Amino acid sequence: MSGFQLHPQLAADTQRVASLSLCEVLLMNDANYPWLILVPRIADARELLDLDDGDRVRLWREIDLASQALRDLFTPDKLNIATLGNMVSQLHVHVIARFKSDTAWPKPVWGAQPPMPYDDAAVTERIAGLRARLRSSAA
Repeated sequence: MSGFQLHPQLAADTQRVASLSLCEVLLMNDANYPWLILVPRIADARELLDLDDGDRVRLWREIDLASQALRDLFTPDKLNIATLGNMVSQLHVHVIARFKSDTAWPKPVWGAQPPMPYDDAAVTERIAGLRARLRSSAA
């Protein structure tokens, strides 16, 4: 994991939630959706195939942890999991809780509406809840 640096765009758009064994878990600063981003701490990784077999397994386990945390906290209608990387090439995985009542439903969240940044109290509360769920799920 030597040489890993979080892409500046991801750093600008997110708040740190936790460090798992492979990934940094980040909260997208968009209160429209409960939205996590997992970034494997592997220098220069751009695609899933850039990970060795063991790291791919760890990544999927950590996606499961993040998905479970979102499902437990928010009871979404659907979880969207995606690796796009068209704008930010650093390997990262979006895990987004979706609801039939959200403004983008059933389409993807990208470009559906402008991001709504969290206020300080809301982001603190959201991160605390996510950290607690991630800890209890990982135990």
